[in-house]
Amino acid sequence: MSEIEDLTRILNEKVKLLPPLGYKLKIELDEGGLVIWDGTGSAPVITNEDGSADTTLRMTSTNAKALMEGRLDPTLAYMTGKLKVEGKLGVAMKLAAMLGD
Repeated sequence: MSEIEDLTRILNEKVKLLPPLGYKLKIELDEGGLVIWDGTGSAPVITNEDGSADTTLRMTSTNAKALMEGRLDPTLAYMTGKLKVEGKLGVAMKLAAMLGD
């Protein structure tokens, strides 16, 4: 299974347990590939098709998986440069709060 497929699988499992995000979030991997989390509808949609997003997170696949699995603190990742945020910082902060629950 490729890194992007693995991350997509993890996100699909994770979003079922989280409250609605309310935004579109793009995760771009440094190694290539991306995942879009569309949390604007009644049910979240996870896809690997590129599109617009309210916020884009850029990181390595290792850090992305660790973040989604709760092994990497989002705030620490941002402060240490392991996570780069473009767009609405508030969306990233909301995601951090959701992952911390």
